[in-house]
Amino acid sequence: MAERRTPESKAGKPWTDEENDEVVADYFEMLMRDLSGEDYDKANHNRILQEKIGRGRGSIEYKHRNISAVLMSLGEAWIPGYKPAGNFQLSLADAIEQWFRDNPVFWKISVASENLADEPSSLITLPIDSPPAPQLASSPNFDQMLLPIAHKFDMEERHERNRILGRAGEKCVLLHEKARLESVDRPDLAQQVRWISEEEGDGAGYDIESYSSTGEVRLLEVKTTNGWKRTPFHISRNELAVSKDRPAEWRLLRLWNFARNPRAFKLDPPLDAHVNLCATSYQANFL
Repeated sequence: MAERRTPESKAGKPWTDEENDEVVADYFEMLMRDLSGEDYDKANHNRILQEKIGRGRGSIEYKHRNISAVLMSLGEAWIPGYKPAGNFQLSLADAIEQWFRDNPVFWKISVASENLADEPSSLITLPIDSPPAPQLASSPNFDQMLLPIAHKFDMEERHERNRILGRAGEKCVLLHEKARLESVDRPDLAQQVRWISEEEGDGAGYDIESYSSTGEVRLLEVKTTNGWKRTPFHISRNELAVSKDRPAEWRLLRLWNFARNPRAFKLDPPLDAHVNLCATSYQANFL
């Protein structure tokens, strides 16, 4: 029988694929419980993993933080308390990608708010926070390590996933706007709130047509993530153009932490006063 390796004997050695698989499965077991509102004991999970793979408590905890970093780069929820940490083997992202393929139920749990459309509008209220304050740049090494991570995952699956999540966020805002107008004794305006992207498609440059309490038009572009408040988002050329053409009416409503407890903040034009706009694709015209 092979001698069992102690945590000390493995210190400083690269994690094997089997060890990565074990820690990823353990992390997602806790995360799925968290998203479902179930209790779990992080310390007990750590002790069980120590027995399984022979790694120390601190090493396992740091690997959990590495997994949070990968999920952050994907705009996904992570476990509170495991602050994202870089400097990890890219094989960890491979283990996470495989876990996603083997466990498609995770996507259903993390867009559970899709069912909000079945709730009475009086129950839908979105806490509206202030936009994120400017912060110092994060570690360049951390940013460079996260940059290629998202490209390792199935782009078609992610596109479909983001489409479903985006639609769920729009439903939430639609009901929130109706509830807001009803709460200020404007049921007449609440009945006129329209889901433009659902009725007419995505070409309008905004998703929801709503109103202020005094009847001014509000054009709301909704961007939704399960990630944290500072998760980057994509905006189309058309959406940006409408924000410039109709700045008094157009607003971007950013929903975040959507799978767990949806919150939102509002960005007024001009957008470049709040975010850095970076081109992610180009149209190639022939010379």
